[in-house]
Amino acid sequence: MKSTQPDQGDARARLLAAGGRAFRSSGYGGAGIDGLAKDAGLTSGAFYAHFDSKAEAFEIVVADGFKPLVAAIGAFQERHGRGWLGPFVDFYLVELGGSELCDACVLPMLSGDVARSRPSTRAAYAEHFGRVVAALAQGFRGERARDRAHALVSILAGAAMLRRALPDEQARQAVLDGARAAARVL
Repeated sequence: MKSTQPDQGDARARLLAAGGRAFRSSGYGGAGIDGLAKDAGLTSGAFYAHFDSKAEAFEIVVADGFKPLVAAIGAFQERHGRGWLGPFVDFYLVELGGSELCDACVLPMLSGDVARSRPSTRAAYAEHFGRVVAALAQGFRGERARDRAHALVSILAGAAMLRRALPDEQARQAVLDGARAAARVL
């Protein structure tokens, strides 16, 4: 007979998904354990059965948040070859940068919280950020490929963050247009 209890892996995954949504939407300080456990359909006790602290869950959410970005970079480079940059920039600025807060890219949404987090979270962020830069650099040619990759990620994440902060559509569009123009000349 099949158990009606969710397996422990499922509970952990649900907690991490809820944590990702909560941290992106409300920031580290605005996301409470009770709320994210409830969003996962679990109790606070279940949270503590899987994580020692909110800081530990945040660290895992941050690290996991880079994976879709690295995968997207590789997919665009494979699909578009040398012409990957323009389509990727549009994808990032429109789809990742314009998605709901809870689904948005980890870079513009959580970098500020990471800057105030514990050293192990900052180290995990740095490791995964390095993977993003390495993936982007693979799409550029020449000895300055890593410099170009750093510039691109800075332009895109900065534009996505500014776009969310500006209340006026015309100003948001100006940021996007400027980011597109700057990114495409890299």
